[in-house]
Amino acid sequence: MELHFLGLLIAASTFLIIGLFHPIVIKVEYYWGTRPWYWFLIAGIAFVVAALFVANTFLSAVLGVFGASSLWSIGELFEQRKRVERGWFPRNPARMERENVKNEC
Repeated sequence: MELHFLGLLIAASTFLIIGLFHPIVIKVEYYWGTRPWYWFLIAGIAFVVAALFVANTFLSAVLGVFGASSLWSIGELFEQRKRVERGWFPRNPARMERENVKNEC
């Protein structure tokens, strides 16, 4: 009997990548707000396109999952802003001061 572990490796990688993006979205929103959403867009497109050109199935799958997670994070970044407004996550006081100074000018 021959066992194939590629599916399990892809599943574990997907789990880790999604788990990695959760705190990244929280930190990005905390320090920079939603302004860097385009970073996630550029990274997402780049990784999805890269996945199309990689012959190795495992690496292609991981690149695709990373790209899709980057693209999904755009929506999560704006949702995170709503969570902060609701008080579910802390607001960055230093960023609030910078935004208030910009609005006063």
